[in-house]
Amino acid sequence: MIDVNYLAILASAVAAMVLGFLWYGPLFGKIWSELMGWGVMTPEKMAEMQKKARPAYAISFVGALAMAYVLAHALIFASAYLNSSGVTAGLAAGFWNWLGFIAPVTVGVVLWDGKPWKLWFINAGYYLVQLLMMGTILALWV
Repeated sequence: MIDVNYLAILASAVAAMVLGFLWYGPLFGKIWSELMGWGVMTPEKMAEMQKKARPAYAISFVGALAMAYVLAHALIFASAYLNSSGVTAGLAAGFWNWLGFIAPVTVGVVLWDGKPWKLWFINAGYYLVQLLMMGTILALWV
């Protein structure tokens, strides 16, 4: 069994949640909402979303924990394969996992769902930054 730093995994998941709050809030929230086709947030829409928020955040946090856990293992392999360590290894592991797993899967919203590329760039950009951030945290917090 490969030893991983569970505290670093927890910190990575918390950082991902903070990033998500900022990314889909003050940074890109308005344009993201418009691109999703939700339009202007009315009080009724806000009340409906608030009902869904707690379970959605809980499930998102579990997903972030899983992503950080898997990335921690990928980082170990990337460090050995790339013969690198520290931030370089963390960024490389984050980028290659994004390119190999996130980017190809998420592009389907453009190809099949007819969503605009701008929405893909916002969503895929979030995951890229998230994985780079997680990779850095995991690499530095050995």
